[in-house]
Amino acid sequence: MSIQAGQKAPPFSLYDSDKNKVNLSDYAGKNILLLFFPLAFTSVCTAELCSVRDNLARYNQLNAEVFGISVDSLHTLNRFKQDQQLNFRLLSDFNKEVSAEYGCLYDKFSFDMKGVSKRAAFVLDKNGIAKYAEVLENAGNQPDFNAIQHALETVS
Repeated sequence: MSIQAGQKAPPFSLYDSDKNKVNLSDYAGKNILLLFFPLAFTSVCTAELCSVRDNLARYNQLNAEVFGISVDSLHTLNRFKQDQQLNFRLLSDFNKEVSAEYGCLYDKFSFDMKGVSKRAAFVLDKNGIAKYAEVLENAGNQPDFNAIQHALETVS
């Protein structure tokens, strides 16, 4: 079961595409937008994350730290970030633990791939409480960014 609005977000430590360790607890006191996505370089993931890139100023105005999370390797995420000129951190959940803990991991994805992150969005307030939670079963859909921004407006 996925994390629901009102629940405390599970803590995690993951490495970003620049090989820096990121602990969720280091961002206590800040609003967070976690965007889980299936796979770098796929069309919907690219469109989703480029949309966030193009609107990052809005997320900054809402005092939100944005993180993209997938099960891709650090090297893949680094290349994806460079190629798409993404201006926020991408975190590798290569071991699939965080995706599973947040309830957004496919048992079986396309082409019989197992353990791919579902597309999901979580807005966490300054106390680490989920104020918005959306887990999409269809990887072809994108999160409701209007609802995400509204949730961030209410916690800013």
